[in-house]
Amino acid sequence: MNSLNLIFLLAMLMAFANITLSATSSKEELSSTNDDSYNEKQTSLRGQGRFLAYKVPDRVTITCDKYPSVCSAKGSPGPDCCKKKCVDLSSNRLNCGKCEKKCKYSEVCCKGKCVNLMFNKNNCGSCGYKCNKGSACVYGMCSYAN
Repeated sequence: MNSLNLIFLLAMLMAFANITLSATSSKEELSSTNDDSYNEKQTSLRGQGRFLAYKVPDRVTITCDKYPSVCSAKGSPGPDCCKKKCVDLSSNRLNCGKCEKKCKYSEVCCKGKCVNLMFNKNNCGSCGYKCNKGSACVYGMCSYAN
């Protein structure tokens, strides 16, 4: 048991020595460079490498508020524009029927209206699925208890 404790103690000392050495060497490296990219505040003990310091140039983004035809392009999430994003107002929970009209937690957006699929007989279990005349929608199933 003593040998196991001794090995654990040596491993901890080696890890602590490695952390201390890497922290002091990174400070020396930072003080020896005159590059402006290292003038930013360092948040790591090891410093910031040049790969992480590289900043991606600004890309031109095309938004639907300036170019509405973007929403009708192939692969677009929807034909309508809300807050500079293309959405489908007939099925989007955050923009149901009109921009920024959110459905409640238990509801989904069916044809632009917020409905609860568990108890709506015109949308029972899924949008557009109607229960037969005389049966009720319970827990998303028609005629559950009959």
